[in-house]
Amino acid sequence: MSAASAGPELSPAFFARSVHEVARELIGYRLLFDRVGGTIVETESYERDDPACHAYVGLTKRTEVLFGPPGRAYVYLSYGIHSLLNFVCEPAGEAAAVLIRALEPTDGLGEMRARRGPKHADTELCNGPGKLTEALGITLAQNDTDLSRPPFEILPPPGEPPELVASRRIGITKATEKPWRFSAAANRFVSRPRP
Repeated sequence: MSAASAGPELSPAFFARSVHEVARELIGYRLLFDRVGGTIVETESYERDDPACHAYVGLTKRTEVLFGPPGRAYVYLSYGIHSLLNFVCEPAGEAAAVLIRALEPTDGLGEMRARRGPKHADTELCNGPGKLTEALGITLAQNDTDLSRPPFEILPPPGEPPELVASRRIGITKATEKPWRFSAAANRFVSRPRP
């Protein structure tokens, strides 16, 4: 039995593996925060020796969550505006995380529309990491929280996971050549530019 099929919700053991493996496997999982969310359709992986990873500078007050146990949320403020949600991976001390880039919204659409504004189409509610956290109501207050406990729920796909596309990461200036962006093939909820 794989770590992914060990139970209805993910345990820290699921995350205590290669960050790239976890990032690929999360596509098709359901992410709910306080019962609002949807299906993960896009992720990016970051490892300690990666210049684009916050842990690259070493252990600091900001990065200590990345060095901590797997299965924790690492939430940081991007450009002083957007809270971005990451899942800490690999054994404690390794410092790696998966950025959750996009969801296909399925639960609590009314709440998402209220948070994001009524002018946004459903395909625009969660098609980017800042949009996603705004729609779900995730803030810096969730940094270093346990992903296996409410208000988080991360549930395996109900059926076969979708076909995967690997491409170069976006929205960064370092190590852009790494093919560590993973998305559900031909999914219209993936952020732009689509692979």
